[in-house]
Amino acid sequence: MSTGKMLLGIMAGAAAGAVLGILFAPDKGTETRRKIMERGNDYVSDLKEKFNDFIDNLTERYESVKDDASEYAQNPSYGADDFQKDVRSQL
Repeated sequence: MSTGKMLLGIMAGAAAGAVLGILFAPDKGTETRRKIMERGNDYVSDLKEKFNDFIDNLTERYESVKDDASEYAQNPSYGADDFQKDVRSQL
């Protein structure tokens, strides 16, 4: 299972548990709805932060591979095998 799918599953399980815990709490309806909204907003913020971190990491790797490709294109003494090894080491 990929890390992304596992992370999504954990977050979905935590969200479901939090919602069920709040729904069965002995609070007024308005208080319960407020708590659900707060928790939902917290989860959305966390998910956005993790997504942005993922995009930043992906962008860094893309730039690195792009730089390597440019370097290899300018220096024909490197072989395709060397380029492939460098790219795989970055992934």
